[in-house]
Amino acid sequence: MALLAGRLLPDRVQAAVADAAEAARLYVACRGPQYAEARQMLEVRLRAANKVLAAHNPGLAVRWADIPTLITKEER
Repeated sequence: MALLAGRLLPDRVQAAVADAAEAARLYVACRGPQYAEARQMLEVRLRAANKVLAAHNPGLAVRWADIPTLITKEER
């Protein structure tokens, strides 16, 4: 059912879903102080994808709480 619903999304929204998922996955992998710049670039990608997703359906936006191993802001 989810696959069918996903096919009904406009192309730009499908691309934003994929980009948000990839950015979130990579964000989790970038741990440690040496990845600070990479995390900042991934946050920019995630925010841009979330703008598209929220404009289409606010429920599609990726929240920081959705990223299971997100480190706290103090550690970033």
